[in-house]
Amino acid sequence: MRRAIHHLKNADPVMAGLIERVGNGRMAVRPPTFETLARAIVFQQLNWKAATKIYERLVAAAGGAVTPSSILKLTPQRMRKCGLSRQKLSYIRDLAEKTRNGEVDFASLPSQGDEEVIAHLTRVKGIGIWSAQMFLMFALKRRDVLPTTDYGILNAVRKAYGIKCLPKPRTVTRLAEKWRPYRSLACWYLWGSLDVKA
Repeated sequence: MRRAIHHLKNADPVMAGLIERVGNGRMAVRPPTFETLARAIVFQQLNWKAATKIYERLVAAAGGAVTPSSILKLTPQRMRKCGLSRQKLSYIRDLAEKTRNGEVDFASLPSQGDEEVIAHLTRVKGIGIWSAQMFLMFALKRRDVLPTTDYGILNAVRKAYGIKCLPKPRTVTRLAEKWRPYRSLACWYLWGSLDVKA
């Protein structure tokens, strides 16, 4: 962690300023499991408080543990009562089915490369590249992930680098070259900078 921070500070004076403002911290990580990805689906495009309540209801309905079998035992109607949209419950059920039949194998993911993991996870309905990248960063602890379509990243780059409008993903990719091989940590600081008053 210290080496990564040192690298980012030396490589980019703007990033050095963000690191000073945001301060030390640790990226919160979760285990690379079915439950982590199911939770991520629940949290997609919802505020944290609402998503937390829905997820807590889902955990209770599933008998205290979110597993492929506990999800597939629930009827879609029961999942709807937890607060899930039809779309999201179909995504979670698809993930459960594909995990149960071995098409998605969480045990194999740690040994796969980043692009392989993305290809593996995006075969699930509702799991796009962004969700797979979040899994890489926060479950598999990959250190050089750059989610260039993430609104928070784009907005933080706009503010930090004084860009007038939201930058294009290619602009972020170009700026981020100097952060390699620690782009995940750089993103963590970018997200954190949005919560710090200037």
